[in-house]
Amino acid sequence: MSGETGPASAAPPPGEVEPGSGVRIVVEYCEPCGFEATYLELASAVKEQYPGIEIESRLGGTGAFEIEINGQLVFSKLENGGFPYEKDLIEAIRRASNGEPLEKITNSRPPCAIL
Repeated sequence: MSGETGPASAAPPPGEVEPGSGVRIVVEYCEPCGFEATYLELASAVKEQYPGIEIESRLGGTGAFEIEINGQLVFSKLENGGFPYEKDLIEAIRRASNGEPLEKITNSRPPCAIL
């Protein structure tokens, strides 16, 4: 035995972590309301920015589109009446991954309405 160790670990250098790692997002949405497409679009944008992030969906009550980051409610369609902007959610994820305090997202885009 030569005392050599195995191949170098693929882990990031000390002090560096994969962006979004350790952040868990749960999106609860109303499926009969047709909000699944909005969830999928948002989840795709999040995964593009943070490939290592854990994001899951749950079926919710009528009109729901609620987003939790690490167990903290950061967005509620029931409170705001619309959907979150991607940039606001991406910023909240950045804050969470840096260990910064989370604030509720209050900006929202109106839901599509066909009259």
